[in-house]
Amino acid sequence: MNGSAAVRPPAQCQPVLVECLSVSRVFGSGPNAVPAVRDVTVAVHAGTRVALTGPSGSGKSTLLHLMAGLENPTGGTVRWPGLDGPPHGRPGVVGMVFQGPSLIPALNVVENVALSLLLAGAAEDEALRRALVALDRLGIGELERKLPEEISGGQAQRVAVARVLACRPSLILADEPTGQLDHDIGDRVMSVLLEAAKELRAALVVCTHDPTVAGRLTERWRMVDGRLTVPGDERAQESAAGRERP
Repeated sequence: MNGSAAVRPPAQCQPVLVECLSVSRVFGSGPNAVPAVRDVTVAVHAGTRVALTGPSGSGKSTLLHLMAGLENPTGGTVRWPGLDGPPHGRPGVVGMVFQGPSLIPALNVVENVALSLLLAGAAEDEALRRALVALDRLGIGELERKLPEEISGGQAQRVAVARVLACRPSLILADEPTGQLDHDIGDRVMSVLLEAAKELRAALVVCTHDPTVAGRLTERWRMVDGRLTVPGDERAQESAAGRERP
């Protein structure tokens, strides 16, 4: 051995954790139907770091929910080949940081973080230990006994991030994780997400409007009117351009 660092294969050479094949999602029916995602084909490889950008209402959150298995497509197929099948009923395989409030009011902070671990079969003492480690990592360990109603929206968002990280998922999907945070705290949350993804060798996809957040991720995907463009994917770009022509 010559002491040189090992070269990690590019993300595209890593296993595909989730892939969307011509996926669409429509809410409602008939004249009231609202297309949220339109004919999206894309794959997330292990080790990927993606910023998913685009205007509000462009379908970013819906695409994340489809990747997490929380929504069913109305057209096309979502598969999880690198996760040994759908994440349904397997807490901790996919970690989802929601944009809105997601804590259980009756549970205190540490119980909220530990819940997914308990559902996945972890012993109570191990679940609480990992929950406290995750809370400390995000600088909110002192909130462990507080109820959700006793903490701020920004603190609740950090608890939601801690809940995901404590489960050590293979795929982390975060919907505006810094949206309710000031710059310094938001920067810390992104650092923790990136560090955790590196340690876990997990993929990380972050929906964001913040160019500073997007700039910390290595890939940039953009959604407009439910259509996804991935730089370098000529097929997707030509398809989107063709649809937008009058």
